[in-house]
Amino acid sequence: MQDNGKNVEGRKDVDKETVNYIRHYFSNLMTDDEKLALKYHMYTYKTEDNPKMRKLMVEKDWISEQPEIQKFLKDGYDDFELRTALRIITESADKIFFNNCPKCKRLARTPYARQCRHCGHAWHELTAAQFKLESAFQLTNRPFFLLGKITKGKIMEGQFIDLTMLGLNKKPKIEIIEFALKSQGGKVRKDIALGTNDLTEQEKAYVKRIHSFGRPFDIVKER
Repeated sequence: MQDNGKNVEGRKDVDKETVNYIRHYFSNLMTDDEKLALKYHMYTYKTEDNPKMRKLMVEKDWISEQPEIQKFLKDGYDDFELRTALRIITESADKIFFNNCPKCKRLARTPYARQCRHCGHAWHELTAAQFKLESAFQLTNRPFFLLGKITKGKIMEGQFIDLTMLGLNKKPKIEIIEFALKSQGGKVRKDIALGTNDLTEQEKAYVKRIHSFGRPFDIVKER
């Protein structure tokens, strides 16, 4: 991870930019208590001049004033953000994707950016298509299939499915492409099924739980 001169609490291994990136795009990896602490901080800040509103939020259990939740913030919000980011990096490294610029190696603004905000380098050419996930399944002795539709470009065997947006730092190879007929509202629709053998059983179960995903994700030419 790069040092952009914006370190939190003097730490050289994780800078403020990286901490913000994790909080914004991988907040699903926060624990329930960390989420409650974040919520407590946000609403405390918003209601510091409105004690009646704050009391109402506590009474309705919108925010928690439990000592163990407040303890997360005992050294300040920046320290809380840093410790949370470090824990996520340590415990969930396989679910985090650091979208670093191929040229200058600095962190892009978002996991989906294809142009560097620091040096201006663009790598749009690595994206071959975009795919919208509708469901996932596996039949005995067959690859694991992601079923959906192409929203842009052309998908070919040998390309890679970028699962970053699903919370998996994986780009499994497309081993086989098949088509499936799906009936919906009295109409028959032909969906595309992308088969891969690169996911673990745990990762397959994770994708199945997601089931469908509203935003298309990238199909890329290389890992």
